[in-house]
Amino acid sequence: MRATYRLILLLLSAGNASSADLSWKSPDRRTAVVELYTSEGCSSCPPADRWFSGLKGQAGLFHDFIPLAFHVDYWDSIGWPDRFAAAAFSVRQSRYAAARGLSQVYTPGVVLQGREWRGWTRAAGVPQPEQAMTGALELVLDPTGQAQLRWQPITASTAAFTGNISLLGMGLASSVMRGENAGRQLQHDFVVLGMVSGKLVRQRNQLQLTLPLPHATNTAPRYAIAAWVSFGADPAPSQAVGGWLPVGWHP
Repeated sequence: MRATYRLILLLLSAGNASSADLSWKSPDRRTAVVELYTSEGCSSCPPADRWFSGLKGQAGLFHDFIPLAFHVDYWDSIGWPDRFAAAAFSVRQSRYAAARGLSQVYTPGVVLQGREWRGWTRAAGVPQPEQAMTGALELVLDPTGQAQLRWQPITASTAAFTGNISLLGMGLASSVMRGENAGRQLQHDFVVLGMVSGKLVRQRNQLQLTLPLPHATNTAPRYAIAAWVSFGADPAPSQAVGGWLPVGWHP
């Protein structure tokens, strides 16, 4: 009888957990964002993809730093269309180049906290994050798929900030049939499968934004979520937050 009662309690608890909000909160100091611009059509990209996947095992993941893999589409016409690529990601990389955050548009290209970082080829992980205090950024995902950002910057500002929310695919694989990587099995993690953006609105002493969770362009064995705020049209993140979605979660 007691075993049956415990089973009922477990089932009820599981049901409540699945209907509860999920939330993540950054430290007050800035969480670094490391962005990889890559393509399945680029023969130089697999080593960068492998290095990026290795960040799953680094201490500080989603607390000190957040990885984002943006697959660009300007390789798609050269033999192999990357199923994770989006024109918006190519535009984002071009914005970095225009703002001199990148010397030029190329793959694989790595941007660390808004600036070009070529040192990834010699690094085992990501450098220690800067100690700038920007205020904690909170991300809340409700059971209906609505995501809310809440940020109270330490430095008061009337500037316009943009909020970005992305769904990340983990454990992805592709068998490339044509192009520079023909015949290769490519592995990917932290792939941006969808991204939505909007303007943060001041609500009392906080900046807030509510958006529906982005549509995932592909399914993945496991998902994570990431969000960041940036000043106006500047792509460089001012603060970021993210974390794993529960095992078995799917969009």
